[in-house]
Amino acid sequence: MKEIHGSPASITKTHKKELLGLLAATYIAGSIGLILPLTLPLFKALTPFNLILSAAILLAFHTQWNRAFITFCIISFFTGFFVEVAGVASGYIFGQYEYGPTLGFKILNVPLIIGLNWLMLTYSTGSICSRLAVHPVLKAVFAASLMVILDLFIEPVAIELDFWSWHNNIIPLQNYVAWFIISFLLHLLFFLLPFRKENPAAKYLYLLQLVFFIILCLFTVY
Repeated sequence: MKEIHGSPASITKTHKKELLGLLAATYIAGSIGLILPLTLPLFKALTPFNLILSAAILLAFHTQWNRAFITFCIISFFTGFFVEVAGVASGYIFGQYEYGPTLGFKILNVPLIIGLNWLMLTYSTGSICSRLAVHPVLKAVFAASLMVILDLFIEPVAIELDFWSWHNNIIPLQNYVAWFIISFLLHLLFFLLPFRKENPAAKYLYLLQLVFFIILCLFTVY
């Protein structure tokens, strides 16, 4: 496979600013739309499209589309998706939970978009930690920790917006342990495979999502 240097569509500095502005506008509009009762149904329905747009903008900033990066994307997507399939079916990985209708089309009782979400979160947190001057194992620990921190705020919002629901409405500790272990393994793959890791959009996306879910926690959950 021929290595491609640069993003699939080479984007200028102006286009980068426009894409980051679009990303910010999407999360600002989403936070308002999901808080207001009048617009809540519409913005819940738009959730899968927001995830797709977020992932597309993040990947537009990637600069080395080689075999290693494409391998990482494929493995992250399918690992994330099928571990959720196993989790929903067994209740042994994350705990007993099931997905609601908000995240869209499902295969084996899991929304297909979940695989993309695992890829996006792993890539963005991995990119944030990529410049740390530590061993790749420690980088993976830090990146997985960022994933878990974000999930702490995602979980209560996800229940409220019917992304998924937990047995007896209790989020088990094993959910966060499983998130850490699975993301740690995917981050090890991220850091060990030879492709360029830096992505200026990664930190913006992570911070936007973190603030987004904190706001929704404050206004829709507590």
